[in-house]
Amino acid sequence: MNKIHAILIALVAIIVISLAATIVSPVLVVAEDSTEDASIDMAAKFSLSGFEWVYPGSSVNAEGQTLHNVHMNHPEDPYGAARDIITYSYGYTPHVIVSVNNDAAQAIFGATIVDDIRANDGYYGYAGNDKVSGSMSRGDAMDTAMMNNGVNVFEIPLQILLGNVRFIFV
Repeated sequence: MNKIHAILIALVAIIVISLAATIVSPVLVVAEDSTEDASIDMAAKFSLSGFEWVYPGSSVNAEGQTLHNVHMNHPEDPYGAARDIITYSYGYTPHVIVSVNNDAAQAIFGATIVDDIRANDGYYGYAGNDKVSGSMSRGDAMDTAMMNNGVNVFEIPLQILLGNVRFIFV
């Protein structure tokens, strides 16, 4: 029985260590436009240290393919490709990707969230990339829209059950 206990303890330890590594590694949250070609319109890194916007059009792999077009360029494994793009562009590897579609975003942040982001992005001049120009960015436009609209936290579990928010382990 000692060998069986040792093997079970080793398996439990491996599982716990794997889960701990997954939990403390950054999570990639992607906003996928379900009305178009499921392109990734915006993304963010969420980790214990905070929240940081990721720009899909300027996030690339070694071949220059963007995170925005990951479904078109890698239909066989878009989320594995997204992980590789984030690793190449930003130097961290997400092991969990949370996909949020338009229906979930509208249920959680209000029916006008997408239009509000677009209005902030274009009309209020948030269209610049703050990492390059120092100006307001699309991330700022999203922050503003989400803050103004508020969050309906009761919708989050419902949207997960409906499949509008998905967790992908890569």
